[in-house]
Amino acid sequence: MNDPLSASLAATLQSARLGRDLSVNALADRSGVSRAMIGKIERGEAQPTAVLLGRLSGALGLTLSELVARAEGGTGDLLRRAADQPTWTDPATGYQRRAISPATDGPLELVEVELPAGAAVSYPADAYIFKYQQIWVLEGELRFREGEVVHELRAGDCLQLGAPVDCTFVNPTEAGCRYLVALVKGR
Repeated sequence: MNDPLSASLAATLQSARLGRDLSVNALADRSGVSRAMIGKIERGEAQPTAVLLGRLSGALGLTLSELVARAEGGTGDLLRRAADQPTWTDPATGYQRRAISPATDGPLELVEVELPAGAAVSYPADAYIFKYQQIWVLEGELRFREGEVVHELRAGDCLQLGAPVDCTFVNPTEAGCRYLVALVKGR
């Protein structure tokens, strides 16, 4: 792995798994990610995609933002300056995720996402079990598939997600899309 955040994500993922006393097999069963892929990610031999990190973080009872914040070594400060907000880019799609909220134990997380033209990112329902979520489109257009329902969202539109189902974020245009995701951890 060539960037420090990816290497730190690998170590953080392994630490979270071990901290929950989970074997690689148990995490594979919970997440639907193969044992071999989990091993490669934890050894730094593979850079995980957003989909894989979503599945793994959900199986560990974490949001993707929490996983990234831990990898960044969040300090617990109540202020996170723009220059200190960690970003992560999905190697498969170019999707870029920026954790805006301070790395605290608070229930609210704000995440800014930039979805490149023509890109799509899917998450399984179990990646959403631990939170309530709203999506606010800042620029561009977003097609959001929530189970069988398709929402066509434009700049300024805000959507409250329903019960956890498989979801796909799609940018159907030739221009980038930027949106804010507000997460409130639930049970």
